Amino acid sequence: MPAHTPRRILPGFNLSLGFTLVYLSLIVLIPLSAAFLKSADLSFAEFWALVTSPRVLASYRITFGASLAAATLNAGFGLVVAWVLVRYSFPGKRLVDAIVDLPFALPTAVAGIALASLYASNGWIGRLLAPLGIKVAYTELGVLVALTFIGLPFVVRTLQPVLEELEPELEEAADTLGATRWQTLRRVVFPELLPALITGFALSFARALGEYGSVVFISGNMPMRTEITPLLIIAKLEQFDYRGATALAVVMLVASFLLLLLINTLQRWSNWRHRAAA
Repeated sequence: MPAHTPRRILPGFNLSLGFTLVYLSLIVLIPLSAAFLKSADLSFAEFWALVTSPRVLASYRITFGASLAAATLNAGFGLVVAWVLVRYSFPGKRLVDAIVDLPFALPTAVAGIALASLYASNGWIGRLLAPLGIKVAYTELGVLVALTFIGLPFVVRTLQPVLEELEPELEEAADTLGATRWQTLRRVVFPELLPALITGFALSFARALGEYGSVVFISGNMPMRTEITPLLIIAKLEQFDYRGATALAVVMLVASFLLLLLINTLQRWSNWRHRAAA
């Protein structure tokens, strides 16, 4: 007798898989492939000259540097915000929790205008920083502020479910066994949070790399200083330099893919190490 084939709980796997592959191809793979095909019209010398010009290299520096710094800041402060929202009860907690999602809801252009108004020399925050010699709007610091603003929710919302599932009894047991607060955080809490923290960092970093709307208003868009690579791509498109725009797009795609691959590898290693330790 033929072996009994177990019945799937959700039927239609082949149809669902086919629909998923077609949908991903139409929405993701084909548009991304078009950028590579368009840049293939360039010779290697032309491609290299376009993607390594001084102005383009300066845009890489500000884009990747500010994105990395913003994701790092969000990883630290996002962990604190998520911890407070999960572990403590206080008046206005629901309001604070809703404010975290504000960067998701705001159009990026609105966020950029609001940040530029607040941090300008005559803005509410900018006028307080001016006597200290700190200028935010239309500087590299302004780019960092905008990228930090739009990336914070990715870290907080990634960490919150993990913190909610982390039982406080584990910390109490560590305290009963004589562990200090630092030892409890380092050996009990942090290993549980590390995979989610890396994921939140990666999402925040990837979001910052492609950000455009909130940055253009607060950065001043000064070439060689505050001009980000997405803005440079838009400028080339407006000048009908499609080959130059696609060349920069390919560099950003490849760099983003390699960085995300590295971060995912670190996340897998962290999960494996945590399971091995358990």
